[in-house]
Amino acid sequence: MMAKPPHNTSSQAKPAKHAKGAKNAKDGEDKNERVISENRKARHNYHVLDTLECGIVLVGSEVKSLRAGGLSLDEAYARVEHDEVWLFGANIAEYAYSHGLNHEPKRPRKLLLHRREMNKFAGKASEKGFTLVPLKMYFKAGRAKVLLGVCKGKQTHDKRESIKQRDTKREIDRAMRKR
Repeated sequence: MMAKPPHNTSSQAKPAKHAKGAKNAKDGEDKNERVISENRKARHNYHVLDTLECGIVLVGSEVKSLRAGGLSLDEAYARVEHDEVWLFGANIAEYAYSHGLNHEPKRPRKLLLHRREMNKFAGKASEKGFTLVPLKMYFKAGRAKVLLGVCKGKQTHDKRESIKQRDTKREIDRAMRKR
């Protein structure tokens, strides 16, 4: 006996379900990535030469606070000390429900890098005029990650030039949309 092929019904042609954190994912972004905070001033104040994704060592109340969105990277920077990379100045707000076992909001936090990545980045950052700046922090597959950039400070005229280029690009996009 031969089995009949199933009928083509609408119940079989269901759309694929998205990953859990994919609600706000744009084209070209990872669907498993949920941005916690972005350092927008960094791209205005610095030329970003190279970027690297690294992990971060956190305690439980910090993770809960990050999931609630309590993070500020405005004054944050990274530095190499004793063959380890540390994140300074990142303000993770205290978690409201952790009572007396809360963390210190601006404590130094260790960044997790492979030795060769650390040596490469430390070599670039140790040169005069370069610094390590966290560009954004996000959850990727349930783990907190930091996008770290090797940056060189912009002069005032460079900032004006980048604003002018951004405005011209915006005007060109508007003109193209009207056509």
